Order: sequence, then structure tokens, then C-alpha cells
Amino acid sequence: MSKVRVRESQMFPVLSAAQIEIMRRFASGPERYFAPEESVYAIGARDVPSWLVLQGSIEVMRHVGLNREEPITTHRVGQFSGEVNQLAGRPAIAGGHAGPEGCTAIPFDAAHLRALMIGSVDVGEIVMRALILRRVELIEEGAAGTILIGVPDSPDIVRLQGFLTRNGYPNMVLDAGADEEGRMLVERTGVLPKDLPLVVCPSGQLLRCPSNEEIAAWLGISPTMDPDAVYDVAIVGAGPAGLAAAVYAASEGFSVIVLDAQAVGGQAGASARIENYLGFPTGISGQALAARAFNQALKFGAEIAIPVEVERLECIESRFTLRLSGARTLCARTVVIASGARYRRPDIPDLATFEGAGVSYWASPIEARICKGAEVALVGGGNSAGQAVVFLSPYVNKLHLVVRRDLAETMSRYLVERISALPNVELHIGAELVRLEGTRATGLTAATFRYRHDGSLYHRELRHLFLFIGAEPNADWTRDCVETDENGFILTGQRALSLETSVPGVFAIGDVRAGSTKRVAAAVGEGAAVVAQIHSMIAAQSAAEDA
Repeated sequence: MSKVRVRESQMFPVLSAAQIEIMRRFASGPERYFAPEESVYAIGARDVPSWLVLQGSIEVMRHVGLNREEPITTHRVGQFSGEVNQLAGRPAIAGGHAGPEGCTAIPFDAAHLRALMIGSVDVGEIVMRALILRRVELIEEGAAGTILIGVPDSPDIVRLQGFLTRNGYPNMVLDAGADEEGRMLVERTGVLPKDLPLVVCPSGQLLRCPSNEEIAAWLGISPTMDPDAVYDVAIVGAGPAGLAAAVYAASEGFSVIVLDAQAVGGQAGASARIENYLGFPTGISGQALAARAFNQALKFGAEIAIPVEVERLECIESRFTLRLSGARTLCARTVVIASGARYRRPDIPDLATFEGAGVSYWASPIEARICKGAEVALVGGGNSAGQAVVFLSPYVNKLHLVVRRDLAETMSRYLVERISALPNVELHIGAELVRLEGTRATGLTAATFRYRHDGSLYHRELRHLFLFIGAEPNADWTRDCVETDENGFILTGQRALSLETSVPGVFAIGDVRAGSTKRVAAAVGEGAAVVAQIHSMIAAQSAAEDA
């Protein structure tokens, strides 16, 4: 039994007659009858509504492996179908058909489902909790989602699995050599080793070593954007600051789109445990926090497009144009720059060769599994580095923590104390990374560090190295538009509004903003504050026009 199955009554609640009547008011169409065994919705179908059963039943199935299906549950009278994808009209991960007695049900498309969440607090809470718990179980089970077939822990498998996992999509890996199902499919399709991994989408579509953008397109992760649409607010970056801005702006009735090149959560989304965020005394993982914020944003109608890279911001008069990857454009009345910061890449020869092949910039359960029982090194002395050390230490045999300064100067006290109590962590103060060894084929095999005080070298055979060394702003795409400081962080507050940039209508929040506090709570606060400032700007513009 999965961990969430103990909450089955919340996953598959039975609504009372009064609750059914409340829900009916938000239906997107009339009730419909399905004959026995008739398909209600198919795995991989887009824009599938959630169905509230009035008579009969819906039997819900999921893929298991490549060729089998198994039942998830049976929705009976007073129960409803769907999971988180139904909030955004994305392709269905599971499928459903009418039971042996047939089924009469009412549809709720994405817009009407969101209206229910907002219009009825009690029923909306029941539905929202159920949709989230169902997605959590699908992630735990893995088999119902996307199947990756290749060499486990190879760079492309890790890349794809990391992308899907960080974006909350269930997935599983089949070994192309050892797993019979995976091996037979590879042989049947005649795929060469260079074309691995194979990816089997829930719809059955087969992809050969796809990019993150290609797999996102087939899974419907990124919505289809109307090139003629003009959004009230375009938010670039889906970290804590951007997601907070999306929640507040969408709840205020603005049309909102959020764009991110990688995944929801930003750097915080890769944190194993955030323990100093208000309201979570036992801590919360960055991915869990990001998932909650993501679902909140969907609830209020924000569109979230991932992975979409913003290549350039054009500031012309009162309307802004975002030039996107794939020769696409997007227009908005206001722009919120929340693109955060990225970990610096040290000036090490051939570093790119080992990225994804031993060198990582985050520590997720995927990396922890790969590193189990190994000797690893982590470079960095900030809170994110400390959280990664605490997370990884139970999995590895030994962890070398390499820092330039004393930990107390750059890391929160609770993390310093926790790390000092870890018996398998060796601290190297005043050291820096100077050389990596290995090839792309073999992956990382060793690393050399230098002590700055005397120039002595420290060489270790390593298969895994984590880099958490400072941050630089993700602001190249704003070049020639807004003013920045000497380090590239965006300047704000030179005009009337504290979060507004040098360009009226363009705001900056979170880690990308010069002078910001690099904490999750501060980023969320700025995400809320910027919406109030957008309101002030619009009010001032309206007053000027009336005058």
C-alpha cells in the first residue's frame, strides 16, 4: 500500500447529496450517459474534464510497465474522477470507462473546476485535496506515468528523470539490458545505443532521446500559448518569488502567465529540506513547497509554461514583448522578473564534460540514490549547500565539504551545528576545486582541490561532485532594457515603487533583484508585494488618463 493510501477517504471522497448539488452548479455541461464499458476518457487525452458520478460507476485504469493496465479505483455515486492535470486541461495520466451497469455523470472542465475551488470553499477543499493526493500516489507508484528505457543513471536518464520529477510527473526507469520489457522494446524498434533512452509517454507515443522541451510538449506540461493574447502580468521564473506573484496576481483577477526554462521551484525546489520557513516547524522539502504553490496558482487560473526559455525582453512603450525559444513571442502589460540566480560554474577545464556525468548542481533523491555508499564531495558554504550535506550524508560513505571560509560566516547556525555532528562529513576550509578527471563516457573519476593558504593539493577518487558555489543572476535576457548593478543584479526602487525597475511596468523580485535577501520567505514576500505595486501603478495610470 502506498503512503497516501492510508488517506483513501480523502483521495476518493463520497460527496453528500447537499455537496453534489453544490458541485452541480459549477458543471461545464449537462449530465451524460455512458453505456457499459464505454470509454469516458482515455490515457493521454487532452482537455479531459473531471466527471461527477450520479448513477453507475467509472472504473479507472493506469498503465503498468509497457503492455499492461491495472485498476486504480472505481468511482461510484457521489465520487469524481481526475487528478491535478484536470485543473489545467493537461493530458490525462489515467483512463476511465463506464462500469458494467453503465454510468451517468456530469463534466467539469478546467475552468469550471477552478471556479468550484473558489466559489465553494468546503466542496472546493475536498476536491482539491483529492486531486493532489491522487497525483502524489501516481508519483509514488511511478508506473502510471512516463517510462524511460535506457541505461540506469546514465546522463540522459538522470536528466529526463530529474526534469519529470521536479515538475511533479510520475515516471519509472526500465533497464534496456536487464529488464525484459525494456530489452524487447529496444530490440523490436531497432534503436541504436546512441538513440537511448527511449521514452514511452502515457499516450503510447515513443520518443528517442528527447530533449526536455520535446518530452514536455508530448506530455502537455506547457500550455499552447496564443500569440495574439496580451496578458496583464507575465512572470519570468517559477521559483518561490514567481509562484507567489502568480498566486496573488491571479487571485486578484489579473490574467497571468508564468514562464520558466527548467522546473517549478527554482533553486529552492532542489532543497531537500527547508527548516527556517515560517509555519513549517519540522521543515518542508523545496519540491513539496513548490508543488503546493504551483497547485495554488493553477487554482486561481494562472497559466504556467515549462520549459520555455525567455531569450529577450523588449520594452517598447506601454506593452512588453518577450522573445521566447522556438521563435515564439508573448505580449504583456506588465512584466515581473523573478528569474532568480544560478550557481556559478567554476573556471575548471572540461567542466561541461562532467555535468550530468558526475557533476551536479542540486541534490535530489535521484542523486542520493546514485551516490548510495559512495565517497562524494560538495563545494559550497551557503544554506543550500548545508541542506544538501545534511540530506546526502545518510546515503553516502563519506562526504568532503569544501569551503573557502569558515562555515559560521556563510551558513545558518542550525546547519553548522548539524553538519558538525555528522560523523562521515570531512570539512576542508580554505580549499577550492582546481581539476576534474575522467571522460564523458566514464564520467567523473577524480577531483583535485587546492588549499589557498599554502597551495598544497588534495586529490580524491570521486564519482560524484556537487557544486553550490555562490550565485549569479539569471538576467542576461533583460540586457539593453533594465538597469543592473556591476554584478548583473537588477536595480529597483529608483522610481516611486520599490520593486519597479528603471522601466515603468517592469518589476524585479527575489534573488535576481539587487539587494534582495536570499531567503525563501523574503522571495515569497516580494512576490506578494509586487502585486500590490502593480495595482498602484495601474491606479496611477487610470487617474492620469481621467485627468
